[in-house]
Amino acid sequence: MDTGKSALGLDGNVAAALGYPIGIIAIISLIIEKENRFVRYHALQSILLFVLWFVVVIVLSIVNVVLGLIVGAAASAAGSGGGIVSMLFGLISLLIWLVLPLLFLAALIFAAIKAYGGNWFKLPVIGNMAEKFAGGAAAA
Repeated sequence: MDTGKSALGLDGNVAAALGYPIGIIAIISLIIEKENRFVRYHALQSILLFVLWFVVVIVLSIVNVVLGLIVGAAASAAGSGGGIVSMLFGLISLLIWLVLPLLFLAALIFAAIKAYGGNWFKLPVIGNMAEKFAGGAAAA
């Protein structure tokens, strides 16, 4: 599929693919790209993926602190038996914080590969928003 040239002077598929791992390229592409809907769509989808990542990190941080305080208070009130509950909470929290960045990185790599291949694809939820705001005709 021919993705045309981008306003950056790159092939459209290259500009779209680079926008995923290098967010600033997506921002620049979204601002200056007027003609190439493929590049605009992928730039916006990349930006929305980064925004989603930041929102998830903030919400999860808040939930983690609140639950940590609750578990800590409950463990303190339970005496020596509460240590196991605290340890399990810590391990589950650690596992979540190890897996989430890997999922985000996998999404970036997957999206970049698909964009480089010239594919109009939608990431769940944010793909529909990107399509709506970029005016793209993304195929599911």
